[in-house]
Amino acid sequence: VQLQASGGGLVQAGGSLRLSCAISGRTVSSYTMGWFRQAPGKEREFVAAVRQSGGRTYYAESVKSRFTISRDNAKNMVYLQMNSLKPEDTAAYYCAAGNSILSSIATSAGYVHWGQGTQVTVSS
Repeated sequence: VQLQASGGGLVQAGGSLRLSCAISGRTVSSYTMGWFRQAPGKEREFVAAVRQSGGRTYYAESVKSRFTISRDNAKNMVYLQMNSLKPEDTAAYYCAAGNSILSSIATSAGYVHWGQGTQVTVSS
């Protein structure tokens, strides 16, 4: 299974970006999909996830109401729509795939496949 993240870039505070994650080797519907981010000098942190079954979504408190995770099973893609971006959202963003049980959905341990990061930089 390979994951390819894209869509990062430089944006002003208050702007929007949409990250994409293409999955190959398995169908996206086989996995719970997540987005994580890591800023320089900080640990990787959970951003959002969409469950394998049912499609329920989960968000970190810091991004709730600003970010939206979605997936397109037909295109084998996962997206992260990011609105009202803040400088503190600056980080490398990673997509991940796993068969996470609910208790591990917000932890790196809940995912087995990872894409490379895509950099998001928000200027003030």
